[in-house]
Amino acid sequence: MQYLPLAAGILGMVSFSRPQDSLLSMLSFLQDGGERMSHELPSQPVVRPEYDFIIVGAGSAGSVLANRLSEVPDWSVLLIEAGPGENLLMDIPMAAHYLQNFNINWDYRTKPSDQYCLAFKNNQCRFPRGKVMGGSSVLNYMIYTRGNRRDFDHWADLGNPGWSYKEVLPYFKKLEHSVVPDANPAYAGKDGPLTISYPRFRSDTAKAFVQGAIEDGAPYVDYNGPTQIGVSYIQSTTKDGKRDSTNVAYLYDMRNRSNLHVKKNSQVTRILFDRSANQANGVRFFHAGRFHTVRARREVIVSSGAIGSPHLLMLSGIGPADHLRSNGIKPIADLPVGHNFQDHTAAGGLTFLVNNTQTLTYKNVFRLDNFMKYQYDKRGPFTSTGGCEAIAFYDSERPGDPDGWPDYELLHIGGTIGADPTYEVNFNYKHKTFQTLFGEIQRRNYDGFTVFPLIMRPRSKGRISLNGSSPFQYPIIEPNYFDDPYDLDISVRAIRKAIELSRTGAMQRYNARLLDIPMPGCEHYRFDSDDYWKCFSRHATFTIYHHVGTCKMGPRKDPTAVVDARLRVHGVKGLRVIDASIMPDVPAGHTNAPTIMIGEKVPT
Repeated sequence: MQYLPLAAGILGMVSFSRPQDSLLSMLSFLQDGGERMSHELPSQPVVRPEYDFIIVGAGSAGSVLANRLSEVPDWSVLLIEAGPGENLLMDIPMAAHYLQNFNINWDYRTKPSDQYCLAFKNNQCRFPRGKVMGGSSVLNYMIYTRGNRRDFDHWADLGNPGWSYKEVLPYFKKLEHSVVPDANPAYAGKDGPLTISYPRFRSDTAKAFVQGAIEDGAPYVDYNGPTQIGVSYIQSTTKDGKRDSTNVAYLYDMRNRSNLHVKKNSQVTRILFDRSANQANGVRFFHAGRFHTVRARREVIVSSGAIGSPHLLMLSGIGPADHLRSNGIKPIADLPVGHNFQDHTAAGGLTFLVNNTQTLTYKNVFRLDNFMKYQYDKRGPFTSTGGCEAIAFYDSERPGDPDGWPDYELLHIGGTIGADPTYEVNFNYKHKTFQTLFGEIQRRNYDGFTVFPLIMRPRSKGRISLNGSSPFQYPIIEPNYFDDPYDLDISVRAIRKAIELSRTGAMQRYNARLLDIPMPGCEHYRFDSDDYWKCFSRHATFTIYHHVGTCKMGPRKDPTAVVDARLRVHGVKGLRVIDASIMPDVPAGHTNAPTIMIGEKVPT
């Protein structure tokens, strides 16, 4: 019954002609949800005193690890998750951006800044992170991109043997059950647990975006194949019209594994050490108002993400020694934990208006006929992955090279931000700013679409640091967006390409036109000048939730590294970090796929 508010919230957005339709739909959803929840691993009422492995976090990597480690029947595994179980309502692809406002989100905020996030309340970006079985694979927009082969070759070149593209490709294929019809068969996995597919719905503007990019010179490409430059409809982690999270793909139907236990709604607050041996040997966690201790015979594995993992390590004495001491924590290992934070940012979501057509704006989606298509056939716009429909990768340094290394991406979304007031909350917009930019769209019910211009290989790096010694006090997040002016230059190039595509014949069939209301705070720049778009980027600084790098992988001699190539924490025994935080640099693609790959690779 804990999901009734979520069910009511989502169903409440659907326009029902009769009250009984709403009630019947709610009952049908709850029935389906009950059946789906029957596959969930139950939370262990009482954990054993000791396990071979303790995994902290059941997210994109942690769920994979729990599956793979428990394949060895002689190994006992405890998977501890701070949040609740997954639910059918979380698996409606179109509901993705509504999930951020429920209790399955850690809901972090960045430190106020005068350099970025200026359009948002208190100059703070909102950082959603999954707090649920499946982690951010339940909260994300289901886009599946591996990145570029050069990303992984670069990781290997930094002194990390085993991480070149040739060496990680088998693990991508191992995780994939690709049903993408035009995927390159030499690169796509067919027998893995996670389904990769095209979403079942495409709006008119998505089709026009793809055709417009082709008209502009981009090839249509399988971006998970041998090359990445070009345009495509998105490949997604969806199965039969529903989200396919790592919880669903890796942990459902694992009830027969008596050596795998799960503890939900339990926050790990500290890693425990045998200081005489300098070895991790357990964890302390908080559940139902009490602290509990459990020991690990072999390893503690931290899989809490690029914010949660460094936070837990530092609370436990692993991190910059001076910083730990200043927060009253005795250091165990002096390592640069929390440094090297990287992320993909997008400039504000460029809004384009179109003549009346099939778009994924709020008024077009949340109708009874669409809901019924989804409920009974798993078809229609509810199968769209949060409105994200098409993607184009560009290398602005080598624009004519079909085998380039993307420095920006254009992500097409089949509706406008302004047409759905949820976006005001999701991005933490100042109300007056949001109304200035998008109020007219809401009042007049304009149709349109959005393009997110993403910086793919940013040079700016931030930091996660402690805000005291309490595990319940969120860490300080300083992403330092645009510290390197190169990133602003790339943002402008990406914006210009998006505008260029809107002027192609394919887009002009719908009279696509850029919304030209100036960003408050940038009015002193000439609209559409480079300086204006740089100001715009500093104001509407959208995280794309691709936080990485804060427990960097590298050899012991690398002063910026936290873990080695086998993801063992330098200087201590029995402790690994296995998640997105170990990536030395953010790949030129969305990060869920490489995070799952990391989970697949390490247990072997």
